[in-house]
Amino acid sequence: MLIQNFLERTAARIPDKVALICGDERLTYAEIDAMANRLAAALRDMGVRRGDRVGILLNNTVACVISIFAVLKADGVFVVVNHSTKRDKLVYILNNCNASVLVTEPRSLTDAPDGFDTEVPSLNGIVVCGGCPGGTIGKRIRANSFDAIQKEFPSTKLPSVNIDCDLACLIYTSGTTGEPKGVVCDHDNMVFVANSVIEYLRNVESDVVMNVLPLSFSYGLYQVLMTFKFGGTLVLEKSFAFPAQVLKLMEKERVTGFPGVPTIFAAMLRSDLDQYDLSSLRYLTNAAAALPVQHIKKIRRQLPAVSFYSMYGQTETKRTLYLPPDQLEKRPDSVGIAIPGTEVWLEDETGRRLDPGEVGELVVRGRHVMRGYWNAPEETARRFREYKQPGERVCHTGDLFRMDEEGYFYFVSRKDDIIKSRGEKVAPKEVENVLYSLKGVAEAVVVGVPDPMIGQAVKAVIVRGDASLSEAQVLAHCRAHLEDFMVPKLVEFRTELPRTSTGKVRRTELR
Repeated sequence: MLIQNFLERTAARIPDKVALICGDERLTYAEIDAMANRLAAALRDMGVRRGDRVGILLNNTVACVISIFAVLKADGVFVVVNHSTKRDKLVYILNNCNASVLVTEPRSLTDAPDGFDTEVPSLNGIVVCGGCPGGTIGKRIRANSFDAIQKEFPSTKLPSVNIDCDLACLIYTSGTTGEPKGVVCDHDNMVFVANSVIEYLRNVESDVVMNVLPLSFSYGLYQVLMTFKFGGTLVLEKSFAFPAQVLKLMEKERVTGFPGVPTIFAAMLRSDLDQYDLSSLRYLTNAAAALPVQHIKKIRRQLPAVSFYSMYGQTETKRTLYLPPDQLEKRPDSVGIAIPGTEVWLEDETGRRLDPGEVGELVVRGRHVMRGYWNAPEETARRFREYKQPGERVCHTGDLFRMDEEGYFYFVSRKDDIIKSRGEKVAPKEVENVLYSLKGVAEAVVVGVPDPMIGQAVKAVIVRGDASLSEAQVLAHCRAHLEDFMVPKLVEFRTELPRTSTGKVRRTELR
């Protein structure tokens, strides 16, 4: 199966069902399929051929969803870039993947549009969504209007030559520690992931999924792919910047599933949920970073009838672990077991498999292990390593975990985030959990900063939920619950934490 088949088969089965709600637009499966066919025909006309990369620089819009499926229908490889990406980074990504076409908005062309002519030699065409005349950009780049394409090209399906081991997309990592890397995903990888997650979430055709995550983020992207596969309805919003607006929409559209990240759930918990009728809500999911146990408990108290799924994954494997909701009460700080159809274990630095209770690197095996990094053989070899069976590779995540006696996994830290202080190793998450148990702490991050006497000093960066919270209270609380070497030496209060576009904290900025 190919990813575009998710849309095509559902459109053939339930053509008139509303597939996508975005602002004032409500599109059926048949309408989306026809629009994607038209754009696919235009992309072919612009020279896109099997395996060509097509950049998509759009916010969470109908056009973005259409573009993803259109690129696949043209046998291309889609590359969704976060809409807020600055020009230098955009040019880097387009050159890194040798993009042949860019689908974007007029605003991205206001800053030296002719520059693409020389800055991105591989770029042959641009599709502009929202008011663009035809013609050329610079001396050679052909420009097309998305709206004109929808009027001029046929809605018939193009013949396809791709098979399931062909590439479907490149997902560029957030690049918090350097240049972003393109994770190479083939159709088989992505079809497997979608099926596995649908299985444990128990998605059905009547589900209505609300997505506020960027489609450049794999967590957000899969909400589109999975919903279109099981035939549900996707409510697409651009962000969770205005919680009241989103919660009212959830009430109106009778949303059953809501994926979030810790920042979103922190904002949700600051809202008065009793104002909204969320009785249709069946499940919540959390990924990208571990949700503090205190936040999980608050969500459970406010939404007791809703199943909550703690999950863990990386772009390199998409989804890796999930905690069945019936285990949440027993082990709220766990991110669970391997997703259906996969295998995980822990290794030490010598490659020895570890027993329960020991801390080591998580290693992942399964069809969700992606192909590697685009044009980065050394990085690929470091992360994706050969396994026992010829031709098979496993993913070494770079994340430290421990496992309990029943096989449930607990995130400890990124390898690079472990703090070495006074000859001891400090896992930031352990200190963060203690901080979150202190009333008045809304958000907390712990990092190590250089110290000439003890190697690294433990630093706590806190966003206060109570303005009266003091450094003395924080330190007293930590001394009462942590070993001496784990107690922060430094406490800093901020109004907000620096984050990537996907909601991850930029720890390097806090060091």
